[in-house]
Amino acid sequence: MCGIVGLFLKKDALRPKLGDMLTDMLITMTDRGPDSAGIAIYGDEHGKLKITVQSDTPDTDFAGLEGALAAAVGAPVTIRVVDTHAVLTLPLDTEAAALAFLEEKKLRVMGVGESMEIFKEVGLPKDVAERFGLRAMGGSHGIGHTRMATESAVTTLGAHPFSTASDQCLVHNGSLSNHNDMRRKLAKKGIYTKTENDTEVGAAYISSRIAEGATLGQALEGTLKDLDGFFTFVTGTKNGFGVVRDPIACKPAVMAETEDYVAFASEYRAFADLPGIEGARVWEPEPATVYFWER
Repeated sequence: MCGIVGLFLKKDALRPKLGDMLTDMLITMTDRGPDSAGIAIYGDEHGKLKITVQSDTPDTDFAGLEGALAAAVGAPVTIRVVDTHAVLTLPLDTEAAALAFLEEKKLRVMGVGESMEIFKEVGLPKDVAERFGLRAMGGSHGIGHTRMATESAVTTLGAHPFSTASDQCLVHNGSLSNHNDMRRKLAKKGIYTKTENDTEVGAAYISSRIAEGATLGQALEGTLKDLDGFFTFVTGTKNGFGVVRDPIACKPAVMAETEDYVAFASEYRAFADLPGIEGARVWEPEPATVYFWER
């Protein structure tokens, strides 16, 4: 049992409030997932690459990182340290060299993209939100997750969201029964996962389909045929987010839409503090049906 939230803003005036709204939604889902929490925030693009990394010893690992990475890629780098995470900003064409350097330094890459930043850690959602200052973060859309571990260890890498491609990430409530088989199939395509978590396999599957030319909608439809188990997926992309539930749909889900936003949550109570919720169109996503909103 885990908790999922998502928020897609239609009005730019709400962008400064995205983190605050998502944080309230996330904390409401604490009893569905007290082990760890995470959030992906999509902000404005500035023609630069952002790499979010994590370290258990940030004071040591982030000291001098800016200069060392700049020397390794031959380009300017800026760093913004946020607790155990750091957001590195550098030119788009340095991605391969930067990731090779970070792997050598054994820093954990949480996500890569022009607009996406991912922050996740072990602990109660309210504590994770406070550590990262999530309330102060603005953006166009975001997704979040509170985890109750069932099949793998409670670790930072095991927390959601999982990102397996640039500006793409996934949160998941459920359990995939064929994730080991799918992991092998993806490996034959040269796509490798970093953890034993089944959600990362779901994320990698969707990313692989998009890389092969599928639209987000087609990739989500593919999960209904190729992934077995019980699942509710919410996936984030640079342009928006998508939702799909398995054909049995035993995992709870609810959506709400107003003129200002589209919201998703595992339970309606996560919407309680959203502005204008009393006038929203509220519905339960249908089984085996893809929903997505993009700019």
